[in-house]
Amino acid sequence: MKSLRSWFLKISEGISALMLAALFLTFILQIFSRYVLNNPIGWTVEACLTIWVWLVFWSNSFIVKYEDQITFDLLYDAVKPNIRRIFALISSLAIIVGMAISMYPTWDWIDFLKIKKSSLLFIPMRTVFSIYMIFMVATIVIYLMRFIRVTKNILDDEDKNENAGVL
Repeated sequence: MKSLRSWFLKISEGISALMLAALFLTFILQIFSRYVLNNPIGWTVEACLTIWVWLVFWSNSFIVKYEDQITFDLLYDAVKPNIRRIFALISSLAIIVGMAISMYPTWDWIDFLKIKKSSLLFIPMRTVFSIYMIFMVATIVIYLMRFIRVTKNILDDEDKNENAGVL
């Protein structure tokens, strides 16, 4: 299982690296065309924005570790381990339920966007925003795994050693 997880992490990191390289090259092309050729290329802005959206949601779905997430944990760190466990169960369950409840309306909106295309790249907006559905599913799976680990009494210190962002 660990080798499958590390293999998936390496593939996910590779995809993120390719998106980052595409973003960088598109950005450099944009700068070159605007300031050297004095003839800006319009599609580069749209490509940068689209790649950025995909990069953020892809990376947060599969790469970002639990300890790298921004949290407000002053209260969590101040209480005893049993209370931490209850907090972890409640927060995991709230995230799972919230994402699950919002999944159908989100998909309905993303599917509706198939009628719209980006202005210069002519990519269906459904394709642009479909990464958010991947993010939602990944988040549900990640927090379901966290909920199961917490119910088995595996607390956060062990969670921080594993990459919670990897399915």
